[in-house]
Amino acid sequence: MRLGTTAAVLLGAVALVGVLGGCGGGSSDESPGDLLSRAKTVLDDASSAHFVLTSDGATGDGSALLGGEGDIARPASFRGTLQVQAFGSSAVDVQVVSVDGTVYAQLPLTSGFSVVDPAVIGVGDPGALLDPESGISQLLTATEAPTVGEQSRVDGEVVRQVSGTLPGQLVAELLTSQDPEQDVDAVYSIATDSGQLRQVQLTGPFFSADAEGSYTIALSDYGADVSITAPPTG
Repeated sequence: MRLGTTAAVLLGAVALVGVLGGCGGGSSDESPGDLLSRAKTVLDDASSAHFVLTSDGATGDGSALLGGEGDIARPASFRGTLQVQAFGSSAVDVQVVSVDGTVYAQLPLTSGFSVVDPAVIGVGDPGALLDPESGISQLLTATEAPTVGEQSRVDGEVVRQVSGTLPGQLVAELLTSQDPEQDVDAVYSIATDSGQLRQVQLTGPFFSADAEGSYTIALSDYGADVSITAPPTG
């Protein structure tokens, strides 16, 4: 083998090691608690985020939040669409805007927005989802007995999973629960390079006290330029 060929092989091997090492980012040696704390800090520092909520296991009885998509901006704003099931009926899309603690919704069979109690659409104030004390990020550091799982990819990005349990009452205040006494299982997917929380999978008694259901929250577009204002009502 010629010297030039040998050098090329060695350089290729070094590059491959660098790529493989880079997949773990700076979090490969972090404890599960450190991973969760870093993800909370990154989310709390973000001025905005886009979220998509999906669910599985809805029973068809009563009212339930089934999904949604929208933008959240600090300090306390939200704009998007929530999918709501009311008393076993088919899911309906409800346009929702929240600004500084006031929630507006365009309910079915209405032509405009009105101020509503968010409990009517089966959720707390969506404008508070980025609140460090009561929003999504509080779940990260409230997780009990966290363990680190395998690396995987979400939309092509390398993430590390962390699993644990959450107090049912805490999740009930953020989303919903038919039995807040039951713990909720949580699986987080955290980007290894940026520390951004990409996905939260929650499993618990969301739709029935006797059966498990699940919610998955996907987060993206951290820090995007988002402007949200209160809609006209009438």
